[in-house]
Amino acid sequence: MFSHVMLGATDIEKSKIFYDETLGVLGARPGKLTLGHDERKRYIYFIDYKNSFLITEPLNDQDASHGNGATIGFHASSPEMIDAWYEAGKNAGGADAEFCDPPGIREGMGMKYYLAYLLDPSGNKICTMYTFPRNKNK
Repeated sequence: MFSHVMLGATDIEKSKIFYDETLGVLGARPGKLTLGHDERKRYIYFIDYKNSFLITEPLNDQDASHGNGATIGFHASSPEMIDAWYEAGKNAGGADAEFCDPPGIREGMGMKYYLAYLLDPSGNKICTMYTFPRNKNK
C-alpha cells in the first residue's frame, strides 16, 4: 500500500545508528546517505525493495516532532526477531514507549500477535509485529 515512510530526525546521525541497528535485525542494510534537492541529509533503508523507509533532517530547520497517536510498524518473521530488535533498539539509544507493555503476546480481533514498541531518538513511536498463524482447526 505504501511506497515509503519518512520520519524527521533531530539528530540524524544518532537516529541513523538507531535505525541501522533495529532495521538491521529485520534484514535491512545500513541506511544509505542521500541528499535531497535542498541538500538536507536523508538516509534510506530497504528490506524488500518494494517499500522504503527514510529519516530526514527537517526541511524547516526546526527540531523533528513526533505524531501524537502515530506509530510506524515493521514486520518481523518471529518473536525472537522482535526480541532482538527491541534489545538492539534499547542499546542504540531507543526508549520504552509510554503506555506500552513490554514485548509480548497481544490478542484481538480473533488474531494473536507478538509486538514490541520503542521510541526512536527523536521520539517517534515505532513497533515490530509478528502475527501468529491462525489455527485452522478452530
